[in-house]
Amino acid sequence: MKEIGYQADGGLLGWGRLTAETHEMNPDLQWPQSIDVFDRMRREDTQVKSVLRAVKLPIMRTEWVVDGAGCRPEVTKYVADNLGLPVKGEPFEAPLRLKGRFSFKEFLRLALLELDFGHSFFEQVYDQSDGSTRLAKLAWRPPRTIADVEVAPDGGLVAIKQRGISGGSVVTIPVDRLVAFVNEREGANWLGESILRSAYKMWLLKDRLLRVQALTAERNGLGIPTFTSAPPPEGSTYEEAEEWMKREIDRGLEIAKAARAGESAGVSLAADSKFALTGVTGRLPDTDKPIRYYDEQIAGAVLANFLSLGGDNATGSYALGATFVNFFTDSLNATAQHIAEVVQSHVVEDLVDLNWGSSEPSPRVVPAVIGETQTLTAEAVRALIDCGALTTDPALEEYLRAKYGMPVKGAADAPDDDPSSSDLPTDAELARNAAEVAQKVYLATDKKPLTQAVAREIIRRTGADITGSGPEEAT
Repeated sequence: MKEIGYQADGGLLGWGRLTAETHEMNPDLQWPQSIDVFDRMRREDTQVKSVLRAVKLPIMRTEWVVDGAGCRPEVTKYVADNLGLPVKGEPFEAPLRLKGRFSFKEFLRLALLELDFGHSFFEQVYDQSDGSTRLAKLAWRPPRTIADVEVAPDGGLVAIKQRGISGGSVVTIPVDRLVAFVNEREGANWLGESILRSAYKMWLLKDRLLRVQALTAERNGLGIPTFTSAPPPEGSTYEEAEEWMKREIDRGLEIAKAARAGESAGVSLAADSKFALTGVTGRLPDTDKPIRYYDEQIAGAVLANFLSLGGDNATGSYALGATFVNFFTDSLNATAQHIAEVVQSHVVEDLVDLNWGSSEPSPRVVPAVIGETQTLTAEAVRALIDCGALTTDPALEEYLRAKYGMPVKGAADAPDDDPSSSDLPTDAELARNAAEVAQKVYLATDKKPLTQAVAREIIRRTGADITGSGPEEAT
């Protein structure tokens, strides 16, 4: 059934239509002028930069995997190899070379620029040299190069137009070759909205106040050198007095301009002449407080209020900071899920369709949940092993050794494949060795020796061979 209404007015063309779709009333933030404004904000302001990093880095740091549930293994592996991601539940096999291969981390970094500018477009580029269709790269199309965005009346994206190189003709990239990341798109607004839009007013006022603060320090920080000349000699005529005053004023101005602090600095004055550093009378405006307020509002624009906690006069508590972080991580997970959905719809499924057709089940790109990773401790591992949730296997041992910075287990330490090997100590030998080690520990540390029963129980639970161990190893 055909749509009756519309989302985009096809009668408006070019920037006028795009401005109408974004509903932006501030001329400085109407596209494409907004690109330069948001670029200045993220490059010049430290608070804006820290806010953007706080949003992007956890999303880039979290683990991204390909979930092949319900899909054929060869399809899942093919998609994972193209994206350079591990398959969920399987050990990651690193490629032999990274040069010339698709980098998901670099692609993710550029895709997250939709948060800076409101949109980030990519062109799909495939390689069919070996008979199959492989993803060669997702070529980023910088926002500065976008000349127009074509939108259908129903609000769907038709194409983007990119400015030609060196004044050449405009390049049109159709939607079937595009991957469009748009932040908070509403209707036909394929330019999106930058997360810095709500912080623009605070950034602008803060920028002006910083300039006033610097000017205040420059004009009033050290005081102004002033010189008061002595009166003309008594009995001087009007002409002589005028000449005297002119000469003294010029000399005083020269002294005031040349005044510097230093080891050999000084001023020589005639009788009744005066030289002083004149400061500001009254109180200078306190600009630190409003600047801190503007920083708090900039952080609050992305729910990063915890960035404002701490400092000389800040208030708050650990519980309050934890609450702020919880809201913030929820927003990060929502952003990561948005990125994953776009990649799934316009990268993974397109790749599966080109190789196996639209009827083939497609694996999913899944980001790990941010903020829910529990700290792995030795006590937690022991509790999991004791309750049977984990089993001691070589892979777990290798991971724990790497986790806690322990040396890699050598070939000489590897267990014998034959459990009936005669090299294994008997129970009596284990008990004797345990008793000897306990005695060494007692002599070295004054700790009460363990009984043979306790020592044998420790050996039974840990499975460790302590033959030849010294006091340090036994401890």
